[in-house]
Amino acid sequence: MKKLVILPALIALAAPFAAHAQAVSPAITAALADPARPEADRARDTARHAGEILAFAGVKPGDKVGDFIMGGGYWTRILARAVGDTGRVWAYQPAEFIKFNADYAEQQKTAVAPYANVTAASDSLATYSFPEPLDVILTVQNYHDLHLKMSPPGFAAVMAKRLFDSLKPGGVFLVVDHVANADPGFAAPDSLHRIDPAAARKEIESAGFVFDGELSLLRNAEDPHTASVFDPSIRGKTDQFVYRFRKPD
Repeated sequence: MKKLVILPALIALAAPFAAHAQAVSPAITAALADPARPEADRARDTARHAGEILAFAGVKPGDKVGDFIMGGGYWTRILARAVGDTGRVWAYQPAEFIKFNADYAEQQKTAVAPYANVTAASDSLATYSFPEPLDVILTVQNYHDLHLKMSPPGFAAVMAKRLFDSLKPGGVFLVVDHVANADPGFAAPDSLHRIDPAAARKEIESAGFVFDGELSLLRNAEDPHTASVFDPSIRGKTDQFVYRFRKPD
C-alpha cells in the first residue's frame, strides 16, 4: 500500500518540472484564430507551439502581461486577444534595437495599432521597467541579448531583478531561448545568439525567481549547438528551452 501512495506523490512532484503537453484554453485558441494577425504569423503557429507555450505560462483573460523585447510582434498580437478587453499588454521594444535597425520601430507600431489594450514602450534597456505590476512577463529568443557586448558586465542579472520586481507575487516569468553548450561565462550569446540553459537558470534564480518547470516541445536533439542561430543549416530548427519561473507569493 505504501508504494501505491508514494508513486502518485512522486508523479505530482515531477509534473511541474517536465511538462510535455498543455491544454490550450478557448481564449488562447480564439487569439490564434484572430483574422487581424498576419498570415505569415499564423503560418508559424504550429512550429512555434504558441498555444501550448502561452497555456504553460498561464495567460488568461484579464491578465496584465509584458512582452519583453517584442521583435516583430508575433507574441504581442496573440497576447492582446488572449488577455481580452479587461487585460493589458505592454509591448516593449528596446531603444537599442531600434537604433540598430529602424525597422523595429515600424514593426512595433504595426503590431500594436489594431489593439486598444496594448501599450507600446521603447525606452532604453538601461532604464526601462514595466509601469505596473504584471501577472506574466515573457521573453522569446531574446534573453541571450542581455549578454551581448553592448551591455556592461552583470547587466543581465540587473535586468532579471528588475523583471522580478515588475511581477505581482506569484507572477510568471517565461523564457524561451536557443540552447548553447555549457557556457557559464556567457560567451555564446554574442557569437552564436544562444545561451547555456543552466547558466541562464542560475542567473534568473539569483534575482529571486523560483524555477517552476520546463516545456520540451521546442527541443531538438539534432542541433549540435555550435552554429549561429542565423546559419542556414540550423535557422528555424534550433534546440530551444522553455523555462517557467515564478515570483514567490
